[in-house]
Amino acid sequence: MTQYRISEGAALLGVSDDTVRRWVDTGRLRAQKDQAGRMTVSGVDLAAIARGEGPEEIDGNKSSARNRFVGLVTRVEKEGLVGIVEIQAGPHRIISMVTADAITDLGLTPGARAVASIKSTNVVIETA
Repeated sequence: MTQYRISEGAALLGVSDDTVRRWVDTGRLRAQKDQAGRMTVSGVDLAAIARGEGPEEIDGNKSSARNRFVGLVTRVEKEGLVGIVEIQAGPHRIISMVTADAITDLGLTPGARAVASIKSTNVVIETA
């Protein structure tokens, strides 16, 4: 069975090392020590969390979309009825075309926090 150090597991899931440590402390993840005495977590357990067997809620918001990326709006361009919104979510850059009204209604500006929810081929931009 593949084992990952806490930092490697965190990087794979796109969360902080502290989040993985909290999951270990609360029993959500089991941890073992490797031969060098470092804490490791099972790749099988990490895969279960990545498949969505973990929390379905991000920042108190629920959604049916499984692929949700919390990030920072880095670019907003409006032209006529449509616009482009770019979000940097960890190592992921998401670019979506949305209506100009949605950009205004959601208050999307560079530096704002937003969530890109991706379901099938559609990207939905959310704010709290």
